[in-house]
Amino acid sequence: MATNTENFPKIKVLIIDDDPKLCRLIKDYLESMGYDIDIANTGPVGLTKALGEEFQAILLDVMLPGMGGFEVLRQIRLSSNVPVLMLTALGDESYRVVGLESGADDYLPKTFSTRELLARLRAVTRRSQLSTTKADPENPSEITVKNLRIIPASRKAVLNDQALTLTPVEFDLLLCLARAADRVLTRDQLLDAISGRDYEVFDRSIDVHISSLRRKLGDDPKNPTYIKTIRSAGYMLMRSVED
Repeated sequence: MATNTENFPKIKVLIIDDDPKLCRLIKDYLESMGYDIDIANTGPVGLTKALGEEFQAILLDVMLPGMGGFEVLRQIRLSSNVPVLMLTALGDESYRVVGLESGADDYLPKTFSTRELLARLRAVTRRSQLSTTKADPENPSEITVKNLRIIPASRKAVLNDQALTLTPVEFDLLLCLARAADRVLTRDQLLDAISGRDYEVFDRSIDVHISSLRRKLGDDPKNPTYIKTIRSAGYMLMRSVED
């Protein structure tokens, strides 16, 4: 069957997984869709490639020889915001939470279909591409909330004059909350803002990313300065500290 690759960008993707058969299957499928695929079968080799070459996305297994996937991800996040899609054969939800907390953009169980893989990969790469090119002239060039400054055009967030290191998902969430400061946004609204509903998102992913944002903001969820949880409703970025 002929495959139409016209709508798929030429994107370079790194697969870090110790299963050669799975790597080959993914490689063959994605290359048929117009992607450029590189493979690493160990954690250290994958990390070297990820840091030494330019990729638009990384598919990263959790269980890897030499260095585990979570550590590879942490090392990548020290210097790069490249979209990372975690692959896991582990059914325990806690492993997925750890991946998201470590900076993964999404996760994919190894029972995935090729259609699901492609949908999620397209979503994370498109979001990353928009992150680097999109500037909205109808919104302010800078949003200030207390000691936090958010610059949409350059995709930067600065707290107390210190730049924050945020993943694309974290920045999108923070920007969405900032643009609606002092208004409650539901989880559905936040999911829609970061994914466009192109694929099913792990139900707790919003909560995990918010938790990560809070840590980077130095925010106490029990006595928040910035992000407040509204029980049974969602989240709100506060312009003023509540009594």
